Amino acid sequence: MITTLFRIIKYGFQSFVRGSSLSVATVIVLVLALIVFEGLIVFNEITETAVLSIKDKIDVSVYFKTNVSDEEIFKIKKSLESAKEIKSVEFISREKALELFKEKYQGDSTITQALNVLEENPLLASLNIKAHDPKDYPVIDSYLNNESFKDLIAEKSFTKSRFAIERLTSIVGNLEKLGLALTIFLAITAALVTFNTIRLAIYANRDEISIMRLVGASNVFINGPYIVEAVILGIIASIVSLGLLAPLINFSSPYVQSFIPEMDLSAYFYGNLFRLFGYQLILGIVLGIVSGSIAIRRYLKI
Repeated sequence: MITTLFRIIKYGFQSFVRGSSLSVATVIVLVLALIVFEGLIVFNEITETAVLSIKDKIDVSVYFKTNVSDEEIFKIKKSLESAKEIKSVEFISREKALELFKEKYQGDSTITQALNVLEENPLLASLNIKAHDPKDYPVIDSYLNNESFKDLIAEKSFTKSRFAIERLTSIVGNLEKLGLALTIFLAITAALVTFNTIRLAIYANRDEISIMRLVGASNVFINGPYIVEAVILGIIASIVSLGLLAPLINFSSPYVQSFIPEMDLSAYFYGNLFRLFGYQLILGIVLGIVSGSIAIRRYLKI
């Protein structure tokens, strides 16, 4: 048994070296497939970070009339925080709102002089509400339209943000569908291309396989060397694809961060290097073994 296994591994390495041109072609196809799959993982991370970033920037501001006390606003805040749709509720007092307003327009002398002329703080206390999902904002708006809040609320920013929220919800849904469809399509394409490439290598040795079958060689002995070759190809392709992907990540990282400040692509890549390499290694070996096994099956029936 050990001798047979040793011979299978030996013939696998010999087949890999002997068919160097086909081996190189197979590695190239596997490298392209692995880069695409790894690119999809990175793209999904970028998309997820971008969506979370956009979601975090959207909120609903509820402004209260000047005669509403802070205690009443805190009661509303507490009732909102108990809702499962709501991620966070921030209270901004009239004094805090004025402080933030002055800070924002400190370089504008006209606004500063106008504020000094006013004897009373013109700004209103407010609650800034963030939802877990943009689709939940209409539910929050419906809750705030309750008759009991009619005499308390002066204005809501939801109406102004409605278009942005609905647009974001639509974009997120479409991106998820597109990503899933693209992943399935590329997975099928990569499997078919790899299958045909490995099948071509086996086809080149069809006479040798026929002779081995006629002299009584077992299916395992015939199939084994090609499985070993597929494993070798998968390992080499994984290493090469990761080596090619690293400079691409380094090059694109500053551009990605300029659009999505929260996304440090290089940090993500190198921080998850072993995990990503593990995915590539497993995928490369599995892709090679499955494709090789299916391709050799027809010749085992000779």
